[in-house]
Amino acid sequence: MNYNSWYACIRGCGRRYSIYDVIYRCEDCGGLLDVEHDLAALKQVSAEEWKKLFDQRVRSNAWPYGSGVWGKKEWVCPQVDNEQIVSMYEGHTNCFRADRLGREIGLPDLWVKLCGNSHTGSFKDLGMTVLVSVVRQMIRDGKPIKAVACASTGDTSAALAAYAAAAGVPAVILLPRGKVSTEQLIQPIANGAKVLSLDTDFDGCMRIVQELTKDPTIYLANSMNSLRMEGQKTVGIEIVQQFDWEAPDWIILPAGNLGNVSALGKGLLLAKELGVIDKLPRIACAQSQNANPLYRSFLKGFKEYEPVKAQKTFASAIQIGDPVSYERAVKTLKAFDGVVEQAGEDELANAVARADRTGLYTCPHTGVALAALFKLLARGVIKSNERVVVISTAHGLKFSGFKVEYHSNKLQDIVTLYANPPLELPADYAVVRKAIDQFGLQ
Repeated sequence: MNYNSWYACIRGCGRRYSIYDVIYRCEDCGGLLDVEHDLAALKQVSAEEWKKLFDQRVRSNAWPYGSGVWGKKEWVCPQVDNEQIVSMYEGHTNCFRADRLGREIGLPDLWVKLCGNSHTGSFKDLGMTVLVSVVRQMIRDGKPIKAVACASTGDTSAALAAYAAAAGVPAVILLPRGKVSTEQLIQPIANGAKVLSLDTDFDGCMRIVQELTKDPTIYLANSMNSLRMEGQKTVGIEIVQQFDWEAPDWIILPAGNLGNVSALGKGLLLAKELGVIDKLPRIACAQSQNANPLYRSFLKGFKEYEPVKAQKTFASAIQIGDPVSYERAVKTLKAFDGVVEQAGEDELANAVARADRTGLYTCPHTGVALAALFKLLARGVIKSNERVVVISTAHGLKFSGFKVEYHSNKLQDIVTLYANPPLELPADYAVVRKAIDQFGLQ
C-alpha cells in the first residue's frame, strides 16, 4: 500500500507543502509546519496488524527496519527511498526499571527511558536520521543543497555531525561559546563538521542560523524543522511497545526548545488514533528554574508567553529562553492534561547524584526531570500507585566534568547531599583496612 505524508501549517490555515520543499514556516501566516500523514490509508491496517508488524521488525537485519525509527517507517516518513536512508540503528533503547530509586521515593512502578544509549549519546539521533535521510534524497533528486546547519547546545550538533558525515553531506554547527561540555564539543569536531563557536547563548545562535538558512542551499536542521519531530515521536511509541502496547500513567521529560514534548505527543496521538493504544498518558514537562518560559506560561494558564533571558544552568541543553516550538508544546500539553514543573540548580544536581547511587548514570537534564518528579509526587499530583516513565535524554558520560565537580564539592553555591569523593591513602594494608572498617559495611 502506498502511504504519504506532507507539511501542513500548525495553525490550521490550510496550506500544504511537500516534505521535499525547503520551507520551515507557512508562507501565509508564518506558523510552524508539522508533518501530517494519510490517516485513511493507515487505518486500512488494523491495530493488531500494526503491533505485529512493528514487533517483528525489532532489531531485524532487514534494512532499514531494524532501526527503532525506521521499523515504524509507514508512520514516520513513508515516501523516502530505503537506499537513501541514513541510519545507525537508533532507538530500541532500554526502559530501565528504576526499582531502588522508586522504592526510596515511594513510587514502585518507576521507569527511566535511556534515550542516551544511542550512537551519539542522545535522543536527537531519532530525529536526525529522518532529516538527513530526506536531505540525501533531496540532493539525489536535484535539490541544490550544499550543507545542513544547526544551532545547538551540544546534543543536536553531535547527532547532525554524525549523520551528515555518514551521508557525505557537509554540516555547519553554531555553538554558544563556553556553554557546551567538552565531551559534546568534540563530537562534531571529530565528525568533520564546520564548528562555529559564537560569543552568545543558544537563542543568539538560533537567530543567526535562521538567517543563514534563508539561503535555500543551506538546510536547517533544528527542531523547528518538523522532520526532526517525525523521528523523535517514535520514543513515545517505543515506550508503549515496551509495555506490551499499554500506555503508562505519566511520562516526564526535560523541556528546552520544546520540540521533544511536541514530538512525544505526536507519536502517542497517532498511536491512539490508529487504535494501537486505548488511553493517553499525562505528560509533565520539566524546566530549569534558570530557563523557564514554559513554566511561567503554565502558571498563567498558557494565556501569556514571554521569552526570558536564560541564565546559566548545569542543564545546558535546555538553557533556552525563547523556545521555537512553544506553540506546538502548548497544544500537546492541553491534549495530554499536562503539567509543567521547574527545578533549581541544587535540586537537579542532587537528583542526578541520588539517581546515580541507585545504578543510573544520568545527565543534568534528566536530573531536572527527576527533581520535577520528586516535587510532583510530594504534592500528590502524581500518585504512588501510578506507572511513571522518565525520559533520560542524554548519556551521563557527556557530562562527566559536572559529576566530577559535584563529587569534589566544587560546584559553586550547591549543597551536595550525596558527594562521594575518593579517599587518597598510602599503599598500606593497615590504613586501607581501617578506612574500610570506618565505612560501616553491613
